[in-house]
Amino acid sequence: MPHVTTSDGTELYYTEQGSGRPVLFSHGWPLSSDAWQVELKVFADAGYRAIAHDRRGHGRSSKTYAGNDMDTYAKDLSELVEALDLHDLVVVGHSTGGGEVVRYAAQYGEGRVAKVVTVGAVPPIMLISDANPEGTPIENFDEIRSHVLKDRSQFWKDLAVSFFGFNRDGAAVSQGAIDDFWRQGMLVNLSAAYDCVKAFSETDQNGDLEALAVPILIAHGDDDQIVPIAAAAEKAIRLVKDGTLKVYPGAPHGIFGAYQDQLDQDILDFIRA
Repeated sequence: MPHVTTSDGTELYYTEQGSGRPVLFSHGWPLSSDAWQVELKVFADAGYRAIAHDRRGHGRSSKTYAGNDMDTYAKDLSELVEALDLHDLVVVGHSTGGGEVVRYAAQYGEGRVAKVVTVGAVPPIMLISDANPEGTPIENFDEIRSHVLKDRSQFWKDLAVSFFGFNRDGAAVSQGAIDDFWRQGMLVNLSAAYDCVKAFSETDQNGDLEALAVPILIAHGDDDQIVPIAAAAEKAIRLVKDGTLKVYPGAPHGIFGAYQDQLDQDILDFIRA
C-alpha cells in the first residue's frame, strides 16, 4: 500500500486514480479515504488525478497518540502534497476534512493550491460562544467523547443514522451505508478518535478563511444535523475573499444518493470554471 512518511515518522496512507490535474480529497471524522471511493472514480473518469489519504490515526495510516489536532493535520497534508509534488491543486474537504484543507491552503498552499472546496465543513468554529451563539454546546461534544470511550462500535452505528439523514420522515435508509460508516469508524485509533473531537469542534478557523487567497466553493446541506449550516457555511462565506456558497435543500451531512450526484457535478463545474 502506498504511504508517505511525515517528518515525525507518521505513515500516511493514500490512494490515487487517473491522471491529469490533481484533485485531493480529505475525509470527515471518523472515516477514511474510502469515503471518497465514488469521487475517486468519477473524477478520474473526468480526466483528473484523484487522490485521497487517510488522516493520521484513521484508516490505514499510523495509529497515532500524538498530533491529533488541526495544525498537525494541515502539516501532514502539506508533506503529502510535497512528497507527491502536486501543483495547480484542487483540495476538497468534507466535515473535519474541510477544516484540514482550509488550514492547509491558508498556511501552506501558496504556489500549489489553485482552488478549495469544502462540504459540510466545520470552519469557522463549531463550539458555541458569545461570538458564535449559533454554535454547538460543549456538553454535546463531551457526550460524543463519552460514547467513543464507552462503546464506539455501537456509537458509529447510531451516529450514521443522523449523519446520512436516515432519521428523517420518508428517508430511504441504506443499511449498507450504515454498515460502511461503522466499518470505517472501527479502523480509527481510539486516542485519535477522541482527540479529533476537540480538533473539529474547538479549532478557530476564522483567520484561515480570511487568509485564503484562492477561490473557494462552500457546499452545505441545509438539513445537516452534524455541522449545522448557520454556524458553518453561512458564516464562512462572509469571511472569504472569493467564495461561492452552494446550499443543498434537504441534504444531510453525509455525502450520499442524489445529493452526492449533484455535488460531484457542481465540484467538477467549479474546477473547470
